[in-house]
Amino acid sequence: MRSDIIKKGFDKAPHRSLLRATGLKDEDFDKPFIGVANSYIDIIPGHFFLHEYGEIVKEAIREAGGVPFVFNTIGVDDGIAMGHEGMLYSLPSREIIADSIETVMNAHQLDAMICIPNCDKIVPGMLMGALRVNVPTVFVSGGPMAAGHKKDGTPIDLATAFEAVGKHAEGQITDEELYEIECEACPSGGSCSGMFTANSMNTLCEAMGVALPGNGTILAMTPERIALVKQAAKRVVELAKMENNEKFRMRNILNEKAIHNAFVVDMAMGGSSNTVLHLLAIAQESGVNYKIENINKIADKVAHIAKISPSLSTVHMDDINRAGGVNAVMKEVSRRGGLLQLDAQMITGETLEERIKDAKIKDESIIHTNENAYSQVGGLSILFGNLALEGAVVKTAGIAPGMRQFKGKAVCFNSQPEAIAGIMGHKVKADDVVVIRYEGPKGGPGMQEMLAPTSLIMGMGLGESVALITDGRFSGATRGASIGHVSPEAAEGGLIALIEDGDEVEINTDAHLLQLNVSEDVIEKRRALWKPYKNEVKSKWLKRYQLLVSNASNGAVLKTEL
Repeated sequence: MRSDIIKKGFDKAPHRSLLRATGLKDEDFDKPFIGVANSYIDIIPGHFFLHEYGEIVKEAIREAGGVPFVFNTIGVDDGIAMGHEGMLYSLPSREIIADSIETVMNAHQLDAMICIPNCDKIVPGMLMGALRVNVPTVFVSGGPMAAGHKKDGTPIDLATAFEAVGKHAEGQITDEELYEIECEACPSGGSCSGMFTANSMNTLCEAMGVALPGNGTILAMTPERIALVKQAAKRVVELAKMENNEKFRMRNILNEKAIHNAFVVDMAMGGSSNTVLHLLAIAQESGVNYKIENINKIADKVAHIAKISPSLSTVHMDDINRAGGVNAVMKEVSRRGGLLQLDAQMITGETLEERIKDAKIKDESIIHTNENAYSQVGGLSILFGNLALEGAVVKTAGIAPGMRQFKGKAVCFNSQPEAIAGIMGHKVKADDVVVIRYEGPKGGPGMQEMLAPTSLIMGMGLGESVALITDGRFSGATRGASIGHVSPEAAEGGLIALIEDGDEVEINTDAHLLQLNVSEDVIEKRRALWKPYKNEVKSKWLKRYQLLVSNASNGAVLKTEL
């Protein structure tokens, strides 16, 4: 076992002495040592109960004949961090999480790992760290939150609460109505109930084979979820005990086939645009050279068969679970043939084909068939053009049909706070394109999410007449013609830095186009005069991040060589 290096031989007496201080007995030194990476933290709704899951996992590992060692990662709640300087720390937290996984697992040479993530950056951060460690690893998330409901029975969620701010600002709802939404939108523990970033990543863990079926859809804090947690803990011990578990090491599960399958399922379910950012980073950690333009090739073939909040406010993750879950989605996608890599290995021992062979749709109003799809193309698109030479990302699943092709006049802001003030101050009108720049990974730094501006646009009734482009990114709760991840970003001299108010910006999601309709002569004159806008950065951590981070089309990963 890998852990023999810290527990076997006469020269490891000091090591064993320290381990005995934690409660280990003679018989424990012949058992596999299992790392339990827990992301428990009180301030995040999807995580405040995870210490209970950790205890369940520890007990199940001991019963299965392993020795558990729990350690924690940090976590940032994007919703709470939204709209102020706290959001600068959200994406950088992914790197800290990955580093912490690598540090603890490799410093102590543990044999296998079970990861307990749930929200936003925690899932991809743990995936990236697990790939570096490359031991058998099982993921089991905390599970999604139930949808909230207003008194009249209308389903609501976090996206409702953000959009309600815009409605309140316009006098469309009362203080009482806003308060009701505030109190009911997030009714319980779990990752926010729509197909936002957390639930997108947790469903993709199923598609990539690193999690058990139900990981992305079984509600948090339910008996069914607890059973899944126990099953995952038992499986990781089985893997650790195998004499030859090479094929179950992380990089042999989360490989090129797994990345491909993740993007296929992402397209079918209209996941968060953040999944592109994270999957590109995960691909780099797995050693896969994944080209961003491949995403459009997948999108052109995959039907969008499940529409979930925020794209469809009446459907939430619990509905997907009742309708057959991610397995039913993958089974339906596989009917077209040649889309999923069905021979991909699952951490549970079977192939993807074997996993989904008996799956079926239980409610076709929730998970559609290919023939009755919301769209015959996938729910995400990568746009290219002079404004996005290296790509930009849009969640087409959340765009009104009339906005798929759009031309508008630019209204430019050099930061998210400036944009929020401008939108609330009615500087943005119908047929405008809001430009928010210097918010990319390097420019922000940290690539803030733009849920507040997009929610204001929707709440103020401009969702079908105003587009937004940014080198920052969007919350999974964002909907509308919102284009993010514009690369190159403004801070590195991308064309988005040279847009001026009144310029015509052209968007065509069907043609994968993002274009500034200004002559090359004018652009060159502007470039000669350009001086980059710089956000003041006081944090030592964010300054280091700014020096090392790549742009969004490269996954916003940190460079390891200068």
